[in-house]
Amino acid sequence: MADSYKQVKVGKLKLKGSEDSSRKRKQKKKKRERDEEEPTDLDALRHGGWRKIDSFSELSGNVALQTFRKSYIEALSSGLFTVGEIREDGGNSPAPVEVFTAVPLSEKKIALKSGYGKFMSVDMMGNVTGRSDAIGPQEQLECIFEEDRVALETYNGCFLSVSDDGQISAPRKTVGEKETFHIRTSATKVKISASSVPEGEEELRNHEVSFVKKFQSFQDRNLRLSEEDTTKLKKARMQGTLHEEMLNRREKMKADRYCK
Repeated sequence: MADSYKQVKVGKLKLKGSEDSSRKRKQKKKKRERDEEEPTDLDALRHGGWRKIDSFSELSGNVALQTFRKSYIEALSSGLFTVGEIREDGGNSPAPVEVFTAVPLSEKKIALKSGYGKFMSVDMMGNVTGRSDAIGPQEQLECIFEEDRVALETYNGCFLSVSDDGQISAPRKTVGEKETFHIRTSATKVKISASSVPEGEEELRNHEVSFVKKFQSFQDRNLRLSEEDTTKLKKARMQGTLHEEMLNRREKMKADRYCK
């Protein structure tokens, strides 16, 4: 009888739902390795966790427009805009009146809604106001990115600009320091895993179908795809420019008038 008890394996009592300690250690180690791989964004830390946006795909939700003066565009209750006060690094996060809601309209255009629930609008004279309740042509801004800087082309074909005295208007057709902004967001940057990139030709085609469905106008209930083969898509996938190449394929399709 005593020999039978000796054969019983003695160990820690395991309860249902509890995790093995070695598994926990492995998970903590993997998390620590991931954290070490991701560099700390010191610029975002200096701006209260608001990081720079460097691609259109991230333009959604709460954003702030930082000017060349290191301050943010501020919405006024009068329906006008001005430049807010300059704050020192370390506390340079936007105030509530300097936070807008970015509404994506296409692959390049957005609308900006202020905290007062009104959309930013630009008329043919380049006057900028924030009194619109709905989105029309004057409320659409086309984003032109260059790394982490962006210029905003308005309804009159000119670019949103900030003057030395803090006035907001759209008077110029060329881009300079006063026409470029850092658009910041408090949202965490989402890393695209390699598994989400399509591999084979069929997957590439399905990926393009999903991409087109997001924005195409279905007036006759027909889905229009590029008739070109997927050779360029394969090359773009290898170079990491798949999204841009699909954008180019759509722009070549004259039937899709809402592409640009």
